[in-house]
Amino acid sequence: MRNWEDYIDKKITCDCGRNHECDIRHVLLKHGALLAVPEYVKEKDYGNICIIADINTQKAAGKKLYKIFDKNNIKYNKYIFSNHELVPDELSVGKVMTHIPNECDLLIGIGSGIINDLCKYISHMIKADYFIVATAPSMDGYASDVAPLIVDNLKTTYENVGRPAAIIADTAVLKDAPMHLITAGIGDIFGKYVCLTDWKLAHLINDEYYCPKLVNMMYDAVADVAAAADNGIAERNETAVASVMEGLILAGIDMSYSGNSRPASGSEHHMSHYWEMIFLQHGHEGVHHGTKVGVGTVISLMLYQKMAEKLRNTTVFAKPHFDKAEWIKNIQCVYGPAAPGVIALEDRVHKNSDENVARRLVMIEKYKDAIIDLAEKLPSIEEIIDKMKKINAPYLPSQIDVTKEMLRNGIIYAKELRNRYGLLQLLFDCGWQEEIADAVCAQIANIKA
Repeated sequence: MRNWEDYIDKKITCDCGRNHECDIRHVLLKHGALLAVPEYVKEKDYGNICIIADINTQKAAGKKLYKIFDKNNIKYNKYIFSNHELVPDELSVGKVMTHIPNECDLLIGIGSGIINDLCKYISHMIKADYFIVATAPSMDGYASDVAPLIVDNLKTTYENVGRPAAIIADTAVLKDAPMHLITAGIGDIFGKYVCLTDWKLAHLINDEYYCPKLVNMMYDAVADVAAAADNGIAERNETAVASVMEGLILAGIDMSYSGNSRPASGSEHHMSHYWEMIFLQHGHEGVHHGTKVGVGTVISLMLYQKMAEKLRNTTVFAKPHFDKAEWIKNIQCVYGPAAPGVIALEDRVHKNSDENVARRLVMIEKYKDAIIDLAEKLPSIEEIIDKMKKINAPYLPSQIDVTKEMLRNGIIYAKELRNRYGLLQLLFDCGWQEEIADAVCAQIANIKA
């Protein structure tokens, strides 16, 4: 297990030329970690505490924390979401905002992804500290300073909203989390193979900031989680589950060091976010975020493989021709009520403009061999599927109710969610989106679950 004091609450001078910093005061990942929460509360003499949970996370850890607080004479308010399928949208933000007490100086979230994101965003808005008591090793946002929310039907990532003052992860709680949440965390970690490759791609094509130390730090965590997936997860081994949580926390710290979500989110996440939006438009969230990321990882590996084959055989690239009117028509079709936000982003940044695409095509041609090499260094599709089978995690779109249409649209249009260069934008730049999307859809259809 890592010594978290080596990573948090200090400035680290790096060879990349930047200082890395993560201002979390405490990370505690061990059996019985809940018992330390009163100590962290008393450290800053918080006087107006509000606990946020849902009906499931209250059962998992909330009631245990209430007893610990009562025994230590710590007063608190609480708000418990009653809905079984909590959505990180304006309504959920509003519910918390209307129930927290005046002058609240500490929010304590009990849960995983959605509870964490809501508390992170709200604590930033009310200028209060927050702790997160993790109930599942299900996603990598615990230590990050970004909060993805659904606003005006659009998946919107709020950056620089601050980090928790403390992350408390009791392995006795984590190992008993629903298995689909544990495997979701593993899916989120496997996505790092793709996003780290996307980051290097952006460095080559757009000269984007890139830090090898942060990349290596993330690969170390991925290796540990891959080993845990092979041995111990299916049996709920506490050490194996702790390895997953460790990797997820480290991913968040890595994001804090880089100043954005590059070390943890790429094309695989964009497809996941797109699918989530479509599910929500049809009245449900679908499977957990990390589970969608795991499937997005398998798709991205296929895309990288086919992109490399195509690039290897290409000597002359077609001149860009962006038909914005046709593009807007397609965006309105595939994004529905979220389309205005997507169109507004393109109006601001012009990432699809002929001028910007032509500039990037020059760099794609220049770094052709390096891009092919990046694709070839990725793990094989079979290797990742095999690991996911061992933990009984979905790896095909059909296993998570992503239709062929959603899959194809995700490959072609998910890149429009962010101004973030990666594999999906490269396919657009080269004019290969539809051809490769159709090839991947055909390949997926021939894989049996």
